Amino acid sequence: MNPDLKKLQPYPFEKLAQLKADCHPPEQLDHIALSIGEPKHATPAFISESLINNLKGLTNYPLTKGSDELRQAITSWISNRFKLPNNSIDANQHVLPVNGTREALFAFTQAVIEKQSDALVLMPNPFYQIYEGAAYLAGATPYFLNTLSDNNYIPDFNAVTDDIWNKCQLLFICSPGNPTGAVIGSDTMQQLIQLADKHDFIIASDECYSELYPDEQNPPPGLLQAAAMMGRTDYARCIVFHSLSKRSNAPGLRSGFVAGDADIMKQFLLYRTYHGCAMSLPTQMASVKAWQDEVHVKHNRDLYREKFKSVIDILSAVIPVEAPDGAFYLWLKTPIDDMEFARGLYDQQNATVLPGSFLSREANGINPGKNRVRLALVADISECVEAAERIKQYINTL
Repeated sequence: MNPDLKKLQPYPFEKLAQLKADCHPPEQLDHIALSIGEPKHATPAFISESLINNLKGLTNYPLTKGSDELRQAITSWISNRFKLPNNSIDANQHVLPVNGTREALFAFTQAVIEKQSDALVLMPNPFYQIYEGAAYLAGATPYFLNTLSDNNYIPDFNAVTDDIWNKCQLLFICSPGNPTGAVIGSDTMQQLIQLADKHDFIIASDECYSELYPDEQNPPPGLLQAAAMMGRTDYARCIVFHSLSKRSNAPGLRSGFVAGDADIMKQFLLYRTYHGCAMSLPTQMASVKAWQDEVHVKHNRDLYREKFKSVIDILSAVIPVEAPDGAFYLWLKTPIDDMEFARGLYDQQNATVLPGSFLSREANGINPGKNRVRLALVADISECVEAAERIKQYINTL
């Protein structure tokens, strides 16, 4: 067996199950889960209908690079959404459909890392655990960049030494961030592009929450957008990951895309041809419809805005709470240890949240997730309001 498998930590939800194992929540209260970032809004009917109407495509082997129609729909969407210069994104060179960003983030890391003893993969801390596992199984070492409140939950990239940058082969960023919801500005992204040029590494920008934001007039910027603003329309060293899971409430569709630097994408396509992970034709056709429609995406944002307002109004009476700049999480500071808080809340109120320390690693002497919990406001508003009331009651007992 690959010895690097021994470096993988249990997934946060395995740790959470162990934490709750000997609890006895009140039976009269229905369980409310705010722990998993799985959208619960209805998948738009036109996506489901397209999937069903194209089931005849199951008789065909799909191409790894996807259909021309899908790649063109993606190209049009990303160009319009991020105001990229006309024809700077080519559907044949810059775009590749993938079966959700989770597998793509992992596979991309395997494809781009040059195996050497000092190879580093830099990533935010807290982080999506796929970044860490992908780094280990590619033969590299994760290097954690703490995201703290005193820097608006953005890594302090200026504090990274030249020696670390020189060993860096891949930098993961996530904007809006999971779990903090922090948005990285275009200026910072441009700084990172300059650092990538200087130190010869690739930037992988996980933008799967990019379509969840509070202000319709100020959508979060993207890495390719920042590159284009610099006149870098070759998008060198820049790769972005997008998904329909959060944008279109279709996590089960397993549909997303990777886009950016044409030379890197050419090699990633080669890797994926051997990997054998082409998207089925019915999924491709449903994805075309999803990327072509924005009405359902705005409606989705409206639902999240309503939930954030209601939940924050309730919780702010007993605990400091900040609305995020994007995504669908609250990154709540707890008055006691985060694991004790999560365990007590479940035991007393039959509501589950995720301890922040399960999403983080100790770096520079601290675990930035300690005394934090992540609340995923994915359920309908009535359930989120009920959960907030239970959390309020629990806090009042501490």
